[in-house]
Amino acid sequence: MAARIAQTTGAAHTAILGLGVYRPARVVTNDEVAGPINSSDEWIRTRSGIRTRRFADESETLHSMSVAAARGALESSGIAVDQVDCVIVATSTHLLLTPAAAPQIATELGMNGAAAFDISAGCAGFCHSLALASDLVRAGTAAHVLVVGVEKLTNTINPADRSTAFLFADGAGAVIVGPSDEQGIGPTVWGSDGTQHHAIRQDKDWMEYFHEIDEKGLDAVRPYLTMEGTAVFRWAAHSLEKVCRDAVDRAGLSTEDLNAMIPHQANGRIIEIMARVLKLPKDCALANDIEEAGNTSAASIPLAMEALLRKGESKPGDRALLIAFGAGLSYAAQVVILPTWR
Repeated sequence: MAARIAQTTGAAHTAILGLGVYRPARVVTNDEVAGPINSSDEWIRTRSGIRTRRFADESETLHSMSVAAARGALESSGIAVDQVDCVIVATSTHLLLTPAAAPQIATELGMNGAAAFDISAGCAGFCHSLALASDLVRAGTAAHVLVVGVEKLTNTINPADRSTAFLFADGAGAVIVGPSDEQGIGPTVWGSDGTQHHAIRQDKDWMEYFHEIDEKGLDAVRPYLTMEGTAVFRWAAHSLEKVCRDAVDRAGLSTEDLNAMIPHQANGRIIEIMARVLKLPKDCALANDIEEAGNTSAASIPLAMEALLRKGESKPGDRALLIAFGAGLSYAAQVVILPTWR
């Protein structure tokens, strides 16, 4: 009889076991960012819903913010460092092509030997990573997975760019995914639309920049993150209702069963439109962390989750719809049970 490769089996159900976040100390008002883009507090609030955001200083690095958020997730979950055997970091602002951020973060946490890798899916990166983590635990590939969404977007934006300078900010959020007695992470609905790749992008590739240095020297302009806000707004308003409804349907629920909705904190108007078209119940909490935190890309959903729990607008055990979309354009959504937090 021919030898056969063994198959692993994992947990029947998975859940988010704990949540931690890191918010940079510096609070930046609209008045502070308005000058270079010839804008105003009123203009920014009207178009984005943002009143303040957090900017990290030089000591608050991608790694240090991730480690701080991860320690909070470990503490709130009650899971020990040596029980985590995989680390997934969702980010678009780790500015080294190699190595990835995740291995160093894992080592700083004492997770020696853990598998560790980065995910680049723009603002949808956290939901992509959550889906992978859940599947890894259910397949038996990992016992517990640390998922980090982290961004230092202030390293990538041009403060004089009217389309991005007032929107983006910094921060980190982390969760521990592991086995559960009941299903706590619903099936993921995800996808991409490469026809809209231009909507959120780095405005030039590195080779183009290197050629500019050769030709112009100090006059060469570094790459920056750029966005076509109208294109993103139209795509989101047109496409995301179906993604949300599919995620709720695949979870075996209806919108009436939701206690909270936590969308990627892209724009206050997009959040309002999504809640309206889904006809959420009146008592369904709607995350609006963008008002205080700005758009933190892959970190925005765990940060918004923490804000709902901290303010008492939601509680551990509530059913929440997560929906994220961003550069690619990529998107992902799933229904989860909200965890304990720190």
